[in-house]
Amino acid sequence: MQTKRDGWCYLSTIMDLHSRRIIGYSFSKKMATKLIIKTLESAVQNRTITEDLIIHSDMGAQYTSDEYNKRLNELHIRHSYSRKGCPYDNAPMESFHASLKKECVYPIPVFENYEAAASVLFEYVHSFYNRKRIHSSLGYQTPLQVEITTIANQMAA
Repeated sequence: MQTKRDGWCYLSTIMDLHSRRIIGYSFSKKMATKLIIKTLESAVQNRTITEDLIIHSDMGAQYTSDEYNKRLNELHIRHSYSRKGCPYDNAPMESFHASLKKECVYPIPVFENYEAAASVLFEYVHSFYNRKRIHSSLGYQTPLQVEITTIANQMAA
């Protein structure tokens, strides 16, 4: 997303595909491997890592970097990549970014600065997308509702 004072800024996100909840994200003035690793660290703080955990990404340089893949190996997370030029391989994330643009970014053509954009993104992800935005793919529930139902079902079993 573009800002008047700070130029282009970059968002990195990780989604739980079961609930469609954004479990990790980072926002930076630079698109670098450090941003992607910060997102990964944010996500693993919100989830228990199981032996069959897979993270899916495109084949951008940050995701194919030795540093990122080394960290995934340390965490015992398998890495899955989209085929080159095939956004359909990662449709849920593509859908999230399309919704973000339509509902959050495009209504504000250019943000004043990095801080203003970061504040709007925080509100969108934490207050709206994860808690209030319903998804047809989730039976018209929010990501948070799906997670609460899943936990309740696991406790009842």
